[in-house]
Amino acid sequence: MTPVEAQSWHHGLVARWWSLFRTTGPEIEYFRQFVQAGQPALDVACGAGRLLVPYVAAGLDVDGCDASPDMVQLCREAASAVGASPTVTCQAMHELNLRRRYRTIFVCGGFGLGSSREQDEQALRRLYEHLEPGGRLVLDNEVPYSDATHWGLWPSGRRDGLPEPSRPPGARRLASDGDEYALESRLLDLDPLRQQEAWQIRAYRWREGALIAQESYQLTCNLYFCAELVFMLERAGFTGVEVRGQYNNLPATAEDSFLVYLATRD
Repeated sequence: MTPVEAQSWHHGLVARWWSLFRTTGPEIEYFRQFVQAGQPALDVACGAGRLLVPYVAAGLDVDGCDASPDMVQLCREAASAVGASPTVTCQAMHELNLRRRYRTIFVCGGFGLGSSREQDEQALRRLYEHLEPGGRLVLDNEVPYSDATHWGLWPSGRRDGLPEPSRPPGARRLASDGDEYALESRLLDLDPLRQQEAWQIRAYRWREGALIAQESYQLTCNLYFCAELVFMLERAGFTGVEVRGQYNNLPATAEDSFLVYLATRD
């Protein structure tokens, strides 16, 4: 198997789709409980501002960063629309280098995307360095077995059907700009040894029934098991690592598809 080079799909039409349609979810209120009034916080992999924008609209002191310049621009525009002007920087997580230090840093849905495992370890060290003493990191991560179909591809001999076949665009969604959009993704490869998936996404845009734009991107995802990520956090310098269930503040169980890791800088 030839490894697929780490890439990102958070650009162009995909970034626009995220900004138009990914505006809700339980993560918004869940992560908000960790952002203290009057204390600086950083939204890492902030995207188009799904969490950041409602936080700054409520008067919280939250900066943002993202590896995609398209996402950063959309986040700034969304924040401006609610009368806020947070500092939003275009930086990859493993290259994080900001002047400010934070009481809380949170990463929602962004860890392990489009990076190498070495870069993920570096990212945790960078996050540690950007916390104030006593500050806390809150990071979520999807478990490798969350999708039963793809988990079934891990044993030897089960991956002959990859890459998954291309499909026509799915259901269109009407946006506030009057155009219609659709996303379609497929799994290209799974490497259980490297614990990495490779995905392709296609984005479409129609205007008055005519297809006016179509884009395709690839993305790699590094997969982490719970004990492995706890070890990585501790090796990066964090202490008191706690693992909670899927946005519920309960102890994590094997039934949770997402786990939330809380870790402190001494």
